[in-house]
Amino acid sequence: MLDELKWDTATGLVTVVAQDRLSGELRMLAHANREAVEATLRTGIAHFFSRSRQRLWRKGATSGNTLRVREIWADCDGDALVYLVEPQGPSCHTGARTCFFRRVDRATSEAERALPLLEALTETIARRATADADASYTKSLLDQGTAKIGGKLLEEAGELAEALASESDERVASEAADLLFHTMVGLQLRGLTLRDVAAVLARRFGVSGHAEKASRV
Repeated sequence: MLDELKWDTATGLVTVVAQDRLSGELRMLAHANREAVEATLRTGIAHFFSRSRQRLWRKGATSGNTLRVREIWADCDGDALVYLVEPQGPSCHTGARTCFFRRVDRATSEAERALPLLEALTETIARRATADADASYTKSLLDQGTAKIGGKLLEEAGELAEALASESDERVASEAADLLFHTMVGLQLRGLTLRDVAAVLARRFGVSGHAEKASRV
């Protein structure tokens, strides 16, 4: 496959985007030559080629903030790659979690960054945990604890089941959204996020559902 990539004729490089394989968050953009891609495939750790220093570099060699690469995908033209990664620590040289933290259309706060929708919702729920319960439905749920949240999960799961049986696709999507939201609030109560859930699903991926269930007995 490497022979099929379209290395830039002048520099011998391709563009590489590093994306969190569990959350979908874009972490950074860099460039790689063939040697860097081969080193990444061999070690499982992201390697790139520094255009400013004109040399190969391993992400995290000095900072310890590595990117463990689980999959590498090429785009349709063969001149760009996606590294699907499991980040260890911040990915930006500034110390930020991701390099994508400045919006083009407006000013941003220090905490903002480009996030997939569910990651953004996860962070919103976490912020609501310190809000005023009178002004925040999420905070009121968290304050009432497992009994309230568990009750809402049972209620929303029942409504989703009913929608699946006899209601419109729009209602099914709406009820699924309600169930997912309340699940995320429950995770927040326990100090967990959808990323923790995704990690479990990743471990189960490619394993027979029957075999996985049997292993839990």
